[in-house]
Amino acid sequence: MQNPDTGHPCACCGLAARPGRRGMLRGLAAASAILALPPRLALSASGKYDAMILACIDPRMHEPVRDFAVQHGLIGQYSQFTIAGAAIGVVAPAFAKWHQTFWENLAASIKLHSIDSIIAIDHRDCGAAKIAYGDESIATPEKENATHAAALAEFRKEVGQRHPALKVETLLMALDGSFISLG
Repeated sequence: MQNPDTGHPCACCGLAARPGRRGMLRGLAAASAILALPPRLALSASGKYDAMILACIDPRMHEPVRDFAVQHGLIGQYSQFTIAGAAIGVVAPAFAKWHQTFWENLAASIKLHSIDSIIAIDHRDCGAAKIAYGDESIATPEKENATHAAALAEFRKEVGQRHPALKVETLLMALDGSFISLG
């Protein structure tokens, strides 16, 4: 398109100074698409949300964690923090450099989203558990349960010390997406 006064395109973007009919229609279509977004996508960064979900970076866990959120009516109502090992990444001495980042993020979520609960979801066959506590820590289902139970109990204790009003739910997820509550 060319500027009708000069016959040249606009120097800054190559468009004519006055949009033609097609340009106007494209602009209206874009505005309509934005207005048609579901309301939860139009929410501001601050407001009242239900929870934060703490989950592991393991790609096998992404869909099961989202399925959990769907089943519990949390879609559009939670913030998420993803770190290797989930609760293990927040409390294990092997990952000490990561701890402060999580606590600062949780505080920001409380301030921005007014969350009143945190849901920590560890999972079976966790590589971070092996790094933090050794291969033997998850060698049997009983040892694996004990490893995660200890990490999740420490997580619950630390949340309670920092944010006593926050409700804490701790879960261990199997690779099939089923959960057991630990604590």
